[in-house]
Amino acid sequence: MAEQYYEGIGRRKSASARVRIYPGGDGTMLINDKPAEQYLSRFGDLEKAMEPLQVADAAAKFNVTVKVNGGGATGQAEAIRLGVARALLEWDENLRPALRRARMLSRDARVKERKKPGLKRARKAPTYTKR
Repeated sequence: MAEQYYEGIGRRKSASARVRIYPGGDGTMLINDKPAEQYLSRFGDLEKAMEPLQVADAAAKFNVTVKVNGGGATGQAEAIRLGVARALLEWDENLRPALRRARMLSRDARVKERKKPGLKRARKAPTYTKR
């Protein structure tokens, strides 16, 4: 049970992911104890989550386990992506320039803007009626 792993935490919108990568694996990815293909079933989400491993050319070198909660499907996929990138940096600091060029080390801080009083949403005003 004392297997060596590298950990990274990723966040996006209200999603938070704790990612552990285990060297010497065969490329399997478990998200909340389910296979990644089953958990991230939306088109493009699995590829987005695995992107840092492709940039590092290490997709088949690691087993990945993820605990993710909060947010929606795409927010979780992007949180996993940041967590995987940060875990890869713990494994090998020399990957920083490649991951930085691919823009995988910056947290995307955009979140939904709050609703304002008197408006229907954050900025949408009710329809103006003259009479």
